[in-house]
Amino acid sequence: MSRMVVVHGVRNYQRGLSAAAAADKLAAAWSRQLVAGYRDARLEHLAVPEISAAYYAHTLHDSEAQGTAHGLEDLSAVEQSAVLDWLGALGMPEEPAEGQSWGGLPLRQAIDLVARKRGVAAQTLARIAVAFMPEVYRYLASPHRRRQAREAVARAIAEAGGKVVVAHSLGSVVAYEALHAFDGLGVESFITLGSPLGLSGAVFDMLDPAPADGFGSRPPGLRHWINIADAGDLVALPRRLGDRFPVDVHEEVHMASADFHTLDMYLACGLTAAALAPHCVAHEPAGGPHTESAP
Repeated sequence: MSRMVVVHGVRNYQRGLSAAAAADKLAAAWSRQLVAGYRDARLEHLAVPEISAAYYAHTLHDSEAQGTAHGLEDLSAVEQSAVLDWLGALGMPEEPAEGQSWGGLPLRQAIDLVARKRGVAAQTLARIAVAFMPEVYRYLASPHRRRQAREAVARAIAEAGGKVVVAHSLGSVVAYEALHAFDGLGVESFITLGSPLGLSGAVFDMLDPAPADGFGSRPPGLRHWINIADAGDLVALPRRLGDRFPVDVHEEVHMASADFHTLDMYLACGLTAAALAPHCVAHEPAGGPHTESAP
């Protein structure tokens, strides 16, 4: 049976578990969702690929990490600036009303403004900001944690021997950089779900390798890159990742009104299963030769 590697997004820290136990726990949960996705796509006649989890959340919760943010007021100045980048992608006007400046505008007021424009609850945007931005900042702002997270993902890919990598949310950023940083992992298909890779300022402009002329590069050796975005996903911005990266296929669909952006939602969607199925073919099992450049 074929095996794929899944890279998680934010809010997946498994307190009290070793990295290996956390990966096993996540993989078991994701496998159940993927079975539902194959059923939704009417692909029950196909073997559902086995999942190995690339767990890196522990690297963002080390001794360097700050306390967990519980509200907008707990976000640092840099994190608040990243939230403003995100709000800009959601449609916040580039210039405030006459006599105002975004720098002096309370973050909650900016969120209220965008919430009214998008027709969503301000509390929803605030929850996303608090859940998403601190972990993104911890990853991108610390060379030490960034290196550890990328190594954890590369190691999981090498140990599983997976040729298909599915990466969600912040995980798409970590996986993208890991595939660039470590040669010889043998990944052929990269499927990004709810990816913020193209988010100006907060993510795109801080990528390694740095974008050139406003365009990100393709990881070496990659044959297929498929991007899937829920039309209501407020983190997958800009949704058409192909405008900034050499994506081969972009798929977009309305998946859920309440459970948007979760990895469970994406894996249980038939669109994801249909995108995966052609690339999940038998290959050399884990334990075979691995690249010496992987950590």
